[in-house]
Amino acid sequence: MKKIAVLISGQGNNLQAIIDACEKGFIPAKIACVVSNKADAFGLERAKSAVIPTGVFLRQNFINNQEMDRQIGDYLANFDVDLIVLAGYMKILTSDFVQRFNGKIINIHPSLLPKYPGLNTYQRAIEAGDTEHGTTVHFVNEEVDGGAIILQAKVPIFPNDNVEDIELRTREQEYHIYPMVVKWFVENRLTLKEGIAYLDGKPLSAQGYACE
Repeated sequence: MKKIAVLISGQGNNLQAIIDACEKGFIPAKIACVVSNKADAFGLERAKSAVIPTGVFLRQNFINNQEMDRQIGDYLANFDVDLIVLAGYMKILTSDFVQRFNGKIINIHPSLLPKYPGLNTYQRAIEAGDTEHGTTVHFVNEEVDGGAIILQAKVPIFPNDNVEDIELRTREQEYHIYPMVVKWFVENRLTLKEGIAYLDGKPLSAQGYACE
C-alpha cells in the first residue's frame, strides 16, 4: 500500500477530506504522517484523532529555509512516502526540496490557475469583476503555483457575493477533487514526465483533465 504525507499550516479541512477518503477505501493508500510548520494548526488534532504520526517544524528552529526543508525531507524519507500532499501549507518550498521529491508533490490552490497565483484569490476575483472562480490541483515545481495542472473545478460568482460566499463554494469543490487526484496518483494513473502531467498514459492539456 502506498504512503502519503500531508503538509499543513492550519485547519486541515482538505486533510480531513483525504483522511476520510482513505478510511472509506476510496483512496487505496495510508497517510503515513502529517507535517505542520505551525504548532497550533488544528489539522494536527485531526491527524492525532486518526492516529496518524505528526511532525512540527518551526522556521525559528532552523538556520535557514534550506535546512528546515532538508530535515522535513529526511522526516518524510523515514516514512518512505510515495506522495506529498500540500493541504494549506503556507510556506514556499525550497528548490532543493522540490527537486528531491520531483513528481511526487501536489498542491491545491483556490483559483483557476494560471489566474491569481499567490494569496487573496477570492478578493482579487471580486475586484476584477469575474463571474467565475474555482480551484486547481497541480504538481509542484519551483515556481509558486506554477506546476503542471491536473484538475480544475469552477464555481460561479454572483453579483452580491462576498469573499466568504465564494470561499465556501470553492472549498466544497476542493473536498471532492483533491481526494480524486490523490486516488489517481496512488493507483499509478497519474504521473509527471518532463514537466507535463499524464493521466492513463495521455498528456493532460494546459488546463488539466476535462477542461472545456
